[in-house]
Amino acid sequence: MRTFTVVIPTYNEAENLPTLADELWTLPLAGLRILIVDDGSPDGTGDIADHLARAHPGKMDVVHRAGKLGLGSAYIAGFRRALEAGAEAVVQMDADFSHSPSYLPGFADALELADAVSGSRYVAGGRIDERWSWQRLLLSSFGNAYARTILGLNVRDATGGFRAWRRETLLGMPLDRIRSNGYVFQVEMAYVAQRLGFEVAEVPIYFPDRRIGQSKMSFQVQAEAAVRVWQVLWTHRHLKPLDRRP
Repeated sequence: MRTFTVVIPTYNEAENLPTLADELWTLPLAGLRILIVDDGSPDGTGDIADHLARAHPGKMDVVHRAGKLGLGSAYIAGFRRALEAGAEAVVQMDADFSHSPSYLPGFADALELADAVSGSRYVAGGRIDERWSWQRLLLSSFGNAYARTILGLNVRDATGGFRAWRRETLLGMPLDRIRSNGYVFQVEMAYVAQRLGFEVAEVPIYFPDRRIGQSKMSFQVQAEAAVRVWQVLWTHRHLKPLDRRP
């Protein structure tokens, strides 16, 4: 079984973080570490993360960034730090409990046979919160279909952000060329992985609404994603398996 580092970008997640950390540490995954990448949360999320790291030495690290620098760059910074620290597998997940830690043992099993694992709302067995409005459901399904169609993606949930990566897979990807800094970051990572010939297994998940706090999704974020999909296509369209980094 590989050792896991869970990378969690945070911005104003003070109420969620302690409970999330406890749930992660109770999982049957030996050596699991948490890496918080906090973008200067004014609610004290970064201070809480520091306190947890001191209270649990060797189980949590914290990266503090000066202000909201974006989801994509937060993940890239987290991936690099985790790889430098020797992580054998890296998980990316949200702090708001829309990604349940309970799925990670299943991710670990699937990662033994694939290069990466993606939690999917759109494969058999996957579900979305029943309380979503039809408008929100339509927007989510359209955004996913839009990205998959333009890029020819095989994964059913291209916009999902709950994923696990083998160390070798992330090292083989040109992380320095990943430019998306909003939610389309998930799409760009999936597209680059596919172009390089990596196998991404999809595991069905239930995707509930966040427990506490406000969603950070906005019309501006959605508009940026629609434009960025075409930029992703143009930037990475020539990638092939021989282009994997050594």
